Amino acid sequence: MSTLLSTLLSQIVNGLVLGSLIGLIALGYTMVYGVIQLINFAHGEVFMVGAYGGLATSTYLLPAILQQQWYIALPLLLVAGAAVSAAAAVAMERFAYRPLRDAPRLAPLITALGVSVALQEAVRVFYPGAISPLPFPRVFVEGAYVIPIGDGVPVRYTGVLIIVGSVVLAVALQRFIDHSRMGRAMRAIAQDRDIARLMGIDPDRVIVATFALGGVLAGVAGILYGADLGFVNIDIGFQTGIFAFTAAVLGGIGNIRGAVVGGLVIGLVKALGGQYLPGGTAYDYVWIFVVLIAVLVYRPQGFFGETERVRA
Repeated sequence: MSTLLSTLLSQIVNGLVLGSLIGLIALGYTMVYGVIQLINFAHGEVFMVGAYGGLATSTYLLPAILQQQWYIALPLLLVAGAAVSAAAAVAMERFAYRPLRDAPRLAPLITALGVSVALQEAVRVFYPGAISPLPFPRVFVEGAYVIPIGDGVPVRYTGVLIIVGSVVLAVALQRFIDHSRMGRAMRAIAQDRDIARLMGIDPDRVIVATFALGGVLAGVAGILYGADLGFVNIDIGFQTGIFAFTAAVLGGIGNIRGAVVGGLVIGLVKALGGQYLPGGTAYDYVWIFVVLIAVLVYRPQGFFGETERVRA
C-alpha cells in the first residue's frame, strides 16, 4: 500500500514539475495571441534557442571556476538564455510577422511554421554537435528532498526551482499586465488596435515588447529545462511547444492564469496517464489530446476563456 501511495505521489510531483515548465512556455503563446491574435507556432523554437544560448554561454564564455558556483552560474545562464530568446522573438516579429500583420490569417500561420523549421535547422547546422543531444551543465543544487510518506517521495531540487520559478514569473507577469503602463497598452491593443493608436499608443512598440517578454519567459524555461534534465537537443522546441500550445488552448488562449493551469493539467495527465492508463507512456500524448477534446467540446473557450459575443 505504501509503495502504491509513493508511486502516485511521485507521479503527481513529476506532473507538477512538467506542468509548471509547460505553463511557463505557454505564457508566450497566450500573450502574443491576446495582443495580435497570432498563433506563434515558432515559440517552441524560441524556447529551444534559449536553452542553446545558455549552453553556449556556459561552454564558451563562462570560466570553469564560475561554473562550479551555481549561485553565480545559474543567474548568468538565465540572463543569457532570456536575452537570446528575446532577440530571436523580436527578430521574427520584425522580419517575419510585421509585414504580414494585415494579411489573411493563414499567411502568418504558415510563416510561423516556416520560422519554426528555420530556427531548428539553423541551430542544427551552426551549433557544434547539435545533431545529437548535448549535455547541459548542472547549474543548481543536485539531489532531491525525500518527503517521508510511504516509501518516500523524492522531489528534485531542480523540480522545486521550476515550480517556484514558474509561479513567481506568472504572478509577476499578471501584475505587470494589470498595473504597468506597458501592460495597460497591451490590453488596449488587444481590444482595439486602431482606437489605441488614436489614443497615442504605438502598436509596433507594444507588439515588440509582447514578443520580447514572451521570449524572456521562454528563455528562462529553456535554462530550467536543461538544468533539470541535464541535456538539450534541437527537438525539444517542437515537443514542448506542442504541449505549451495545447496548455494555452486548454486554459483559454489569451488568459495568463489559464495558460498556467492548462500546463499543470497537461503535466498531470501525462505523468498519471503514462503510469496508470492503458498503453502506458506510449499513449500519454493520446490522453492529453483526449482531455483537450473533451474540454473543448463542453467549453470551447477553455477553462478561463471568455465567450466571444458577435454583434449583429
